[in-house]
Amino acid sequence: MDKEIEIKFLLGDPIGYRQRLIKQAAELVDKRVFELNLRFDTAGKTLTQSGQVLRLRKDRRARITYKRDGHLENDVLVRTELETEVADFEVMRRVLEALGYEVFTVYEKYRETFTLDGVTVSIDEMPYGAFTELEGPSASQIHDVAKKLGLRWEKGIPSSYIVMFEQLKERLGLKMSDLSFEAFEGIAVSPEDFGVETAD
Repeated sequence: MDKEIEIKFLLGDPIGYRQRLIKQAAELVDKRVFELNLRFDTAGKTLTQSGQVLRLRKDRRARITYKRDGHLENDVLVRTELETEVADFEVMRRVLEALGYEVFTVYEKYRETFTLDGVTVSIDEMPYGAFTELEGPSASQIHDVAKKLGLRWEKGIPSSYIVMFEQLKERLGLKMSDLSFEAFEGIAVSPEDFGVETAD
């Protein structure tokens, strides 16, 4: 089965970080694009409770993704990941709903994607801040690229955006269910609210 090996970092200066990527001759593989993600689960949240993820994503294409067995290895998040492209986002959504799954969270982001030394480097604009995600074939390769980009490894976040969202809601007493730009309009979020520091 396919493995996802990744780590995220909170950015204080995403523009400066992007310039560093260009300076290091990173290859732009996907221009900035809006991304819509639907997280599915059963009514009793059995997938979430057992550490499984079922996601339908739409950007320039549509993909369905299944993840499980999330654990830490050498400071990075490692999960089994199965993903395939689907022809029609709305039809796939209806199929999942017909099977008894329902959307429990919608989350949005803008993403720009590069590759550097075999590692996929994304710059993600989330409703609650700017992040970079490094995903690669091994923790050591990811570590080397992070070092090359001047990221402080000890500030890495081996977690998902949804987990961060849930932690943020708990800390700030937020009640929204969707991680959308509209839901966060007018809400100021600081690194302290995440319990993390910027890494750049």
